[in-house]
Amino acid sequence: MALIITEECINCDVCEPECPNEAIFQGVEIYQINPNLCTECVGHFDTPQCVEVCPVECIPKDPGHKETEEQLWDKYHKLIRGAEI
Repeated sequence: MALIITEECINCDVCEPECPNEAIFQGVEIYQINPNLCTECVGHFDTPQCVEVCPVECIPKDPGHKETEEQLWDKYHKLIRGAEI
């Protein structure tokens, strides 16, 4: 399941540089996560790094993008090969 940044985001800028897949970007009002690039840090870390550094805890799992651990691994492998998802 991809992650999502909620409206509680305070634009503190700490999550974006932590994302190994460059899935986090500045949106119109708050940071956003591209679900096609988010693997919840599978393949890189044991826990999602954006969640670890977020001071307001505004990055839950996105119920609109449910994925199994296997699907996250598959996405990770495609990303590191540079394949389109």
